[in-house]
Amino acid sequence: MTACLLAEEREVLLDIAQGAILARLRHEEWPLFHPPALPARVREKGGAFVTLTRRGDGTLRGCVGYVNAVFPLWDAVARAAQAAAFDDGRFARVTFKEFPDLALEISVLGEPRPLKPEAVEVGTHGLVIRRGGSSGLLLPQVPVEHAWDRTTFLDATCRKAGLPTGAWRDPATEVLGFTAEVFGRASLP
Repeated sequence: MTACLLAEEREVLLDIAQGAILARLRHEEWPLFHPPALPARVREKGGAFVTLTRRGDGTLRGCVGYVNAVFPLWDAVARAAQAAAFDDGRFARVTFKEFPDLALEISVLGEPRPLKPEAVEVGTHGLVIRRGGSSGLLLPQVPVEHAWDRTTFLDATCRKAGLPTGAWRDPATEVLGFTAEVFGRASLP
């Protein structure tokens, strides 16, 4: 997905993410709609991440997604939303009681491409760093939220991959960059 989504398409994806989480909380079947009725652009394959945070303090509550475009975008968003809420091993499962106190953010990813470390632009690029069987990803908004420079961003992505700081300087380490269209919903009903 390369072009910007229309406001209506963003709302559809936000509704899908929210609905997918609510369906799991209510033990309902998902999806609750007929996918061919969705806008054509959200039926195209696309990579996406869903991030859940606490509204009061912005504390991360879950973040899961798909880098590669293997599912239709609506399905990637629904799967990522449920995984962020219930399967992110760093956190306990989201409860029905806390659900209204969460904020929801969707990052629709551009295709990851090889990127020279000196070409990384903080605030524009997300990163995937891989070497051997190790891989780590940070979304473009992460270094901005932490006021990181390029080197700190590259080092943090290495640590996320379980690699030593500075591993991005090794020619055997693959650095991929991607862009993301990020939008969200500040509160959930």
